[in-house]
Amino acid sequence: MTNETDDTAQTDWYSPDAATFGDRVAAAREAAGMTQTVLARRLGVRLTTMRSWENDLSEPRANRLSILAGLLNVSMMWLINGEGEGLDGLEGAGVLPADAAELLNEMRGLRVELFESAKHVARLEKRLRAMLLETPDV
Repeated sequence: MTNETDDTAQTDWYSPDAATFGDRVAAAREAAGMTQTVLARRLGVRLTTMRSWENDLSEPRANRLSILAGLLNVSMMWLINGEGEGLDGLEGAGVLPADAAELLNEMRGLRVELFESAKHVARLEKRLRAMLLETPDV
């Protein structure tokens, strides 16, 4: 096993190319010492909304984004695309091997697929309940 560092085999975790909006929100929230619950309360949103932002399932509207950036002491542009004023000392701090970055991307994709599948199951369940309620007792 070699200890050589291959620049092409590593990814800067918080670079614009690697980190997602949700990654940056979670990192800034943790750096600010807040839990998801506390930040959600301060923003006036539900905990599920905060979780969906951090899991890249949805994004806040502009007014919430502005408040979020202010509470986390980062720029809106940094939250959106990783450029601008973000977390001090974070750049280059979280270097991942390329294989780990690929796994994380695959996991993110699976998480989105699972979320969509769960929504589909919920819609099917709702339709089934409606059909059962409409069926007269025999």
